[in-house]
Amino acid sequence: MTWQWSRTEQTQRGLLDAARDVFTERGYADSSIADIVERASSSVGSLYHHFGGKAELFIALWEQHQAAHEEAAERAVAAARASGVTDPAGLFDAGARAFMTGSWERRGLALLFSSGDVPPGWEALRRRRTREWIGQNDSLLRLTDRPEDRVYASILTSLIGEGAREVAAASSPAESGAIIDAVCEYARRLMHGGPWHPA
Repeated sequence: MTWQWSRTEQTQRGLLDAARDVFTERGYADSSIADIVERASSSVGSLYHHFGGKAELFIALWEQHQAAHEEAAERAVAAARASGVTDPAGLFDAGARAFMTGSWERRGLALLFSSGDVPPGWEALRRRRTREWIGQNDSLLRLTDRPEDRVYASILTSLIGEGAREVAAASSPAESGAIIDAVCEYARRLMHGGPWHPA
């Protein structure tokens, strides 16, 4: 049974790796299932069995990419806490840097997902994940559920998301590092004094 599960996992990994390569080389619309299974040395039947189709493969890659972002940010925040950082702004900075660094490390996928060349229905999934991310930042920054605090968390989250896209498009590690530093400085300025509360 363990051997069978290992083989299944290996097949899925091969299809995902092939899909990543084909999608990032040709874009989603211009990639075919035939291209992917040929690259994976697999079969059309296997692809449909494990993923259901091309759109599902795209979404699986995106979910994997997002999970890697979230895990890196969580590790960075945990490491900052372990080193004595308690200020929410310092913890946010650690998580944001790890998140954006992931966009450089997986820049081919980051550029693919921001290209607009996506399957139907993907934008709704992306919006839902963004709302979840805003909620996580809301908790990290210890905000209330006031509308102005939600807007504050949304602005900071959007800043990191846009920064991550710029990082992916950078021409070198040095340029990506400069972008990350700039985005974190803009975030620090926005966080100076905390969120706005009307009198």
